[in-house]
Amino acid sequence: MAERLTQAYVHPSAFVAEDAELGPGTKVWHLAQVREGARIGAECIVGKDVYVGEGVRIGNRVKIQNGASIYPGATVEDGVFVGPHVCFTNDRYPRAINADGSIKSADDWELAKILVRTGASLGAGAVLVAGITVGRWALVAAGAVVTRDVPDHALVAGNPARAMGHVCVCARRLRSQGENQLVCDHDGATYVCLPDGSVRPA
Repeated sequence: MAERLTQAYVHPSAFVAEDAELGPGTKVWHLAQVREGARIGAECIVGKDVYVGEGVRIGNRVKIQNGASIYPGATVEDGVFVGPHVCFTNDRYPRAINADGSIKSADDWELAKILVRTGASLGAGAVLVAGITVGRWALVAAGAVVTRDVPDHALVAGNPARAMGHVCVCARRLRSQGENQLVCDHDGATYVCLPDGSVRPA
């Protein structure tokens, strides 16, 4: 415990389980909760009132803004932005009780996972429905409800979230420039459209 705290900052009001791991330079702020078996990489920011569930995996240099809830089954890769009050779900068939009226236990449901790939951004209030993957450098708009996989560099918005275009690594929207070619007007980066709906740098 002492060694972990010399590498990371934990606000006195936060709760970090004894077996949770925090990387060097990570900061856990007011009233945040990091549960048992969770692993958070280096140089992360875990904002006020954030919940990180049991066994969650979070990479390096991830920013998790105030009030976000990341439940068990989630994996967040490096450099992801999680906006305020984003919610990761993990049960596609939620019930409080079984058919016989008994309270559901850990053995009465199947954990569904969520993967958020490197560099993706999740806007404020977005909801990720269990069982999906958000691709690299994708951008999920504020308030979106994501019910299906999001390709790399895709921009999605709405309820349910739908593709609205593509974004650059810098998060600006890409402009079409000829067949299967996209360009960023902000930094001049160019991309190629792939058959699966994602894009890659040209």
